[in-house]
Amino acid sequence: MLADGANRPGTAVAGLGRVSGKGPARARPILVTGAHRSGTTWAGRMLAQAPGVLYVHEPFNPDHPPSRGVCDVRPERWFAHVSAENEAAYLRAFGNTVGLRYDWLAALGSVTSVRDARRRWAEHRLFRRHRRAGSVALVKDPLAFFSAEWLAARFGMNVVVLVRHPAAFASSLRLLGWSYPFADLLAQPRLMDTLLRPFAAEVEAFAAAERPVLDQAVLVWRLIYHTALEYRRRHPEWTFVRHEDLSRDPVGGFRDLFVRLGLAFTEEARRAVEAYSGSHNPAQPAVHLGSMVALRRDSAANLSNWRRRLTAAEVARVRDGVGPLADRFYAATEW
Repeated sequence: MLADGANRPGTAVAGLGRVSGKGPARARPILVTGAHRSGTTWAGRMLAQAPGVLYVHEPFNPDHPPSRGVCDVRPERWFAHVSAENEAAYLRAFGNTVGLRYDWLAALGSVTSVRDARRRWAEHRLFRRHRRAGSVALVKDPLAFFSAEWLAARFGMNVVVLVRHPAAFASSLRLLGWSYPFADLLAQPRLMDTLLRPFAAEVEAFAAAERPVLDQAVLVWRLIYHTALEYRRRHPEWTFVRHEDLSRDPVGGFRDLFVRLGLAFTEEARRAVEAYSGSHNPAQPAVHLGSMVALRRDSAANLSNWRRRLTAAEVARVRDGVGPLADRFYAATEW
């Protein structure tokens, strides 16, 4: 369900945003981003089932980036903000990644064993095969969210932003015990002076002293989706989709998303969506994050997990914390 007023001119659309007013987009490189724990891996992996698409996992991740051959750059900060002002350190490496040009020399520099060499050679062959076939890169990376405009402008990427309910986001972070690196935001003056300027005092306070995870989640949700509304205003051609809408109707939702991105929703893609989203899967699998096995879940049943994890008082705390911003994405009946 769309939030009340979400389809008014000038507001962000909570469901699938349009890519073009004239029908499907032409397939080009894709960025799947949004808040972490918002379904970006699921969406990215399913979209990569389309013919002519190669999945690239989180090149903006400082801790677990892809190999040097895939992307020979390591952002110094979590949630790096790359723009025209500081792009020199990133332009060549990300250009190679998006262009599916494997950097074999960089890969060799990171090889420490025969096993590593074999993996790098397999990556090289995969990239070469896809590049020669005319495939496009699909970069899945919530950590690239604050660099989405740069990636779209420099490399012509189609941008997909995932939105997730504030309470579901907060419950997921608390379940995992994930804190947020607010100091890394403060260390990026350009980001704080532009996209995050309204939150400067709050970010400083949270960077100065550790806060409970639920409180952190509330502020992070506001940082990201306030920015998402600004992105929507500046880029009506981008696509915004709620995790909940995809979860309720995975086949229909992904079919629509494939069309909007100019991708072929083949029978193989449909079967993959059903396999990873159907009721035969667990509602909350307890396996390693990021693995393909971990993506298998009953997407409809997963929608209500936050209601079991959070008390009524905690839900009220989250709702009060996110305030009117959440109304731009979710109706009162969805709390």
